[in-house]
Amino acid sequence: MEIDHIDRRILAALQKQGRMSHAELSDKVNLSPSACHRRIQRMEKDGLISGYVALLDPRKMGRPTTVFVEITLSGQADEVLDAFERAVARVPDVLECHLMAGTADYLLKVVAGDTEDFARIHRRYLATLPGVAQMQSSFALRTVRQTTALPV
Repeated sequence: MEIDHIDRRILAALQKQGRMSHAELSDKVNLSPSACHRRIQRMEKDGLISGYVALLDPRKMGRPTTVFVEITLSGQADEVLDAFERAVARVPDVLECHLMAGTADYLLKVVAGDTEDFARIHRRYLATLPGVAQMQSSFALRTVRQTTALPV
């Protein structure tokens, strides 16, 4: 799917404020509301826009602590990877899980209330994940930059 400069302006605006009306968006990108709506529908249909979400403030939700957890598995067989991925997908405190190249097999982004809450998450969920040979956790001291917006 090809996108032009108008599509890019629409996408950039929606990434900043996804709840704006089609009228507001069309004003921002200098396009008629109906043409703007058609473009959005096309990008949704083609999967370029995969959904809309509300971004919550972790502090106000009682989850101000971010922990990055490096996981090394006991093996690389498909069944080991599949079992791990199925299990980690069920851990509610894991926001992201990435299969990595490098020293660790997976990198998890976990949110917690504090260090005690992370200890609970570790005991209840992370320590029981299948195939784990080694785990190393690093606590984020401060978030310098965080965005969900992709460059367009």
